[in-house]
Amino acid sequence: MSLTDQQAILHSIQNHVAVVTMNNPPANTWTAESLTALKELVLTLNKDKEVYALVLTGSGDKFFSAGADLKLFASGDKAVALEMARVFGEAFETLSAFRGVSIAAINGYAMGGGLEVALACDIRVAEAQATLALPEAKVGLLPCAGGTQNLTALVGEGWAKRMILCGEQVGAAKAMELGLVEEVVATGSALSKAIELAESVANQSPSSVSACKTLIQNMRSAPLKHGLIKERELFLNLFDTEDQTEGVQAFLEKRKPNWKNQ
Repeated sequence: MSLTDQQAILHSIQNHVAVVTMNNPPANTWTAESLTALKELVLTLNKDKEVYALVLTGSGDKFFSAGADLKLFASGDKAVALEMARVFGEAFETLSAFRGVSIAAINGYAMGGGLEVALACDIRVAEAQATLALPEAKVGLLPCAGGTQNLTALVGEGWAKRMILCGEQVGAAKAMELGLVEEVVATGSALSKAIELAESVANQSPSSVSACKTLIQNMRSAPLKHGLIKERELFLNLFDTEDQTEGVQAFLEKRKPNWKNQ
């Protein structure tokens, strides 16, 4: 187990999966230090070729994360606000760009920056009792770490407006209906399900997973024509990797592939 930011961010690695835990009780709120620690951890995991997937969860059994500590903004200091917006953005954009698969195991309330970090992940698994919301406008703020963009991409403009402009909170079942989460599981089992999904990533070539993720996320910002061209480009690039040769040979030889992640 590795500890950073005085244990506000914990992580362990097993079976090619890094389990990252937000650990700032009671509500696992974010600080500038923990956001920086998350960013640095993801960059480190990007360099570890034995890590294929990342699972993010919250410590305790009530909160995934309640987002930013509002005490940070009580003074109305714009310099503080600018710095927090920067570190939030950098942390969650780095998580979104993680070369492997990232899965949020939402084990309780995911509010504000707590939901935004889940939105930065590739897949979301929520426990039945979880509540998800972006309530920033209730306190005179707005989601500034990708929330307005990523939520709209997942659930559409109408529900994004209901959640952000009307302050509507959604439970896990509704979140799944909207496409905000991909699966709802029983209380206490989000982490185990997320790890199960994460471990399945090892069945795929890490090189292929990274290329496919790039292409899927490309749809958020580029036209279809660009994506189709990029698809062929990255397909050909895979033939420069050892994983492509290994994957085909393993299939023909009816054996499990030994990925090199290169």
